[in-house]
This record gives sequence, structure tokens and C-alpha cells, in this order.
Amino acid sequence: MESDEKKMMTNASRFELTLPKGVKDFLPVNAAKIEYLRRTLHDLYDRWGYRPVITPSLEFLDVMERGLGAGLRNKSFKFDDRQSGRLIAFTPDCTPQVARIVATRMRERPLPLRLSYDARVLRHEEQQLGKDREIFQSGVELYGLKSAESDAEMIVMAVESLQALGAEEFTLDIGQVEFSRGIMEQLSLPAQQMQQIQETIERKDLSGLRELLAKTDLDPELSEQILLLPRLFGGREVLDRAEVAVSNKRSREAIANLRAVLETLEVYGVEESVTFDLGVLCNLEYHTGITFDGYLSGVGQAVCSGGRYDNLTAAFGEPIPATGFTFNLLNLLFALDQKLDEVALKRTDILIFQPDDDKSTAQRLAQTLRRQGYSVARDMLKRDLEQTLDYATKMNYRFVMLIGPDNKSVTLRTVSDGSEQTITIAAILAGRFDV
Repeated sequence: MESDEKKMMTNASRFELTLPKGVKDFLPVNAAKIEYLRRTLHDLYDRWGYRPVITPSLEFLDVMERGLGAGLRNKSFKFDDRQSGRLIAFTPDCTPQVARIVATRMRERPLPLRLSYDARVLRHEEQQLGKDREIFQSGVELYGLKSAESDAEMIVMAVESLQALGAEEFTLDIGQVEFSRGIMEQLSLPAQQMQQIQETIERKDLSGLRELLAKTDLDPELSEQILLLPRLFGGREVLDRAEVAVSNKRSREAIANLRAVLETLEVYGVEESVTFDLGVLCNLEYHTGITFDGYLSGVGQAVCSGGRYDNLTAAFGEPIPATGFTFNLLNLLFALDQKLDEVALKRTDILIFQPDDDKSTAQRLAQTLRRQGYSVARDMLKRDLEQTLDYATKMNYRFVMLIGPDNKSVTLRTVSDGSEQTITIAAILAGRFDV
């Protein structure tokens, strides 16, 4: 009976220590993988001339919502701020935050501005969908340029980022929301009917779309253009098909923009990594031109997304053209998990073992070796050498350094194969140590 009560108490305590749905703890292996992703991406951002900004976790709701469409607005975590009496929120997306910073704090800086960021954002998601509510974002924003070359810069950077991370099979699906908007703005249909048509196009449900259009009195030529949208997916031939099919100015200008972007992609040699999807109606409501999503082979969720958003800073009082993209680091982690095993298992160099009560020699050696660039820890528990070696094996150390009884030499034992070498302490202190 007593054991049953203990089990119930243990189970209850475990339940109380669980996390809310949609957030996770990351133990050292996965934490190391995420950190590697972040550092690798920022090394590339730096090489392209992007400088970091740090956004806050909290914003006043009325300010933040200026840059959010209805979809993201409804996903914000909101609560009362006891200090100000105003509603505040955790941001669900970094791009509107960076837009606010540019429009208010950096409005006197010369353009263009190339900015990068890392942040965690929170979004309300339906629990049954199993989506993360905490999203790790890493991305760049380019302000002050409205050109095909600046759009192409985002795509080339995304491709080079995936290559730097070791992704082998991937593609970037490029859309242009102005193309589909040029067609859709010609429709004069009730709002509910328009929404049904848009959702069916996004699902690429051609038969369902045909049924919906049959219930309208649209011009047959316009109906054919709408039916074409879910099928405009593939290589550069898609642009030729689209150009023949449409006559409105807005859509044709969108195709011209895509052709100009493709020319720049060819200069950088990344054109084979992209496909075109002109059935994209809108990734996020603030997008105004090029959009793109990056996918790895065999993974359904996009690992990165981006596009143009020329009207976003105007919501904060300073209209500036802009384009950018962001990586979802958790989707990247899932997609590249096994490829990242080696970086996650990075070994600590040396564990110093000194059985004597006087630990000063071990402490001086540790300090010296750290200054020489090695990662070093001292085994502070009172245990024998075999126990220390067992610990070093389980914790992935490269070497165990045993300080000799004369305090003049050390035995350096390789954990992986047990081989040993003797080195004088004087040589280590003099910088003559290399393993």
C-alpha cells in the first residue's frame, strides 16, 4: 500500500514538472546542434555584410499589431502590464519588430541597411496540430532597395546558407504574390466565395476549384486563368506559360520581376536550386512581391521562408522598401538531425586528475591550457583514477591528464584508445604542448 502511494506521488510530481504543449527543453546534444546552426548562419550573414540587431521579447500590443496581419495577430500571447496599464505581448514574428526598429530608431541612418537577428518568438497554435509554439528564428532584412537584385540576394543567401549547413538535396520554391493578385483583383465575388477559391488554390485542389468556378458567372477566359494558378509550378518554363496566359499589367510586371531575379541567380550559379510556384497567393499578409520557401528532401515543413514587404515600415511611420528571409532553427534541426551528430558530440579536450589534497598544480595547469585555447575541466570529486576515466568516457573527453606525485610531470591518457604519453609540467607552462 505504501509503495502504491509513493508511485502515485512520483507520478503526480512528474506531471507537475511537465512543460506546456508546444515548448521544449533542449539537452546538451540538441542544444549544441542549435548553436552550430546559429553560428554557421551568422558567419554567412557576416560575409554578406549584415550586422546584428537584438529585438525585445515583449512589445506593447497596439504598437506591435501595426505590423502584423490578422493571421499573426490572432496568434499573439497577450497580457496586462501592471507597470504601464497597457496590454503587452510576446512577439509572434521578428520581421515586424525589425521594421519598427528601422522606422523609428534607425531612420537617420544611410540606406541600404543590412541587418541580421536571432530570436525566439511565441505563437498560439492549435494543440491538435502538434506545432511548436516557441519558434527559434534566425534571419536577415535588407532595407532601402527595391530591385530584382536585392530580391535575388535573399535567395542566393538562403541557398548558400543551406549549403554551408551541409544540406544536400533542397529546393527554394519562389512565388510572386503580385502575379496572383493581378488575376484575383479582377473577380467581383462575395467575400465568402473569394475565400473558398483562395483556399482551394493554396491547396492546389484543381477539381475542387473547377467546381467552385462552375458556380460563378465569371468570364471563361478569367476562369481559365484562375484554373491555371495551381498548375503553375516547376522550372523556368512556368514563366513562359504564365506570360502567355495573362494580359493584366500587374501580373505581367510580376513575371518580368521573376525573370530579372532569375538572371541574377544564374550569375551566382544557384538557378538549379529553385523552382517557381505562381499559385502562391500570400505567405504572410505583409508580403508585396517575391516570396520563397526552402524545403529539404523528405521533409514536409519549410526550413526557411522570405520575401518582399515594401509597406511594412510605413505602419511605423517611415515607408522603406524591404526584403528578407528567416530560418526556423527547429525545422532545420529536425531536417538535418543526423548530419549534425558530429558537431553535437564535440569533445572537451582535457579532464585533469590530481589525487593529492593540494590542487594548486592542477588549477595552474588548467588556467594555462585554457589560455592556450584548450577546453579543460578539473575533476573535483574525490574518486580514484578508474572512476575518473569512466566519467571521461561517458562525458566525451579526449584526454585525462594525471598529475604525477612529484608535481613535475603529467601522464596524458587518450580516452578513446588508452594510449599514454608523459609530458613535463614545465613544458606545458612554457607553451610547448600540442595535442
